[in-house]
Amino acid sequence: MTTAVLPGSFDPVTYGHLSIIKRASRLFDSVDVVIAVNPDKKYLFSAEERISMMEILVKDYRNVIVHTCDYLIVDYARKTGAKVLLRGIRNINDFAYEFDLSLMNHSLNSEVDTLFIPTEQRYVIVKSSSIKELAQFGGDLSGMVPPIVADALHRKYTSGN
Repeated sequence: MTTAVLPGSFDPVTYGHLSIIKRASRLFDSVDVVIAVNPDKKYLFSAEERISMMEILVKDYRNVIVHTCDYLIVDYARKTGAKVLLRGIRNINDFAYEFDLSLMNHSLNSEVDTLFIPTEQRYVIVKSSSIKELAQFGGDLSGMVPPIVADALHRKYTSGN
């Protein structure tokens, strides 16, 4: 059985993320969506909020399981026996960053390979930081995030967090 690991902060979950998850679910027996929990990073959504949204959004995929991780993703892969890390890329800048990261991850755990999945063209401009900025100003997020995420973003910014 081949398990792939798709790590990320998913802060917030976007249609681009969900597209990668859907495609990965067709390619692998099992996909672990691993939500990063880094105490040194400031997230808009708590780990619990990100888990809850992701679980709702992937509930129709029987081979996708949501986890959290507060340590190196290569150690998560070693612990679970996964041999593949998946990374979505939008452009050459993403590729350069992810390529360097894949080299470091492979040096830390040579049993793990990174596979890149290019985004669908319609999601090339979908970026979490831009989505948050747009949400702060009450912008239309409908083409970038699912309704539950858009609602959560608007609540965050209208309530002052």
